[in-house]
Amino acid sequence: MNELLRLARFLRCEPTDPRQAFRHRLAVGFAVATLILILSLLR
Repeated sequence: MNELLRLARFLRCEPTDPRQAFRHRLAVGFAVATLILILSLLR
């Protein structure tokens, strides 16, 4: 559980620049989508 909380804190980003926030959210979204794809292919 602590590892999940640490990961959530790492993924959270509070930039003041909207462009940087968008790029961060896009990168996190691609990472999650890739993880889901890999896990679904392994089953």
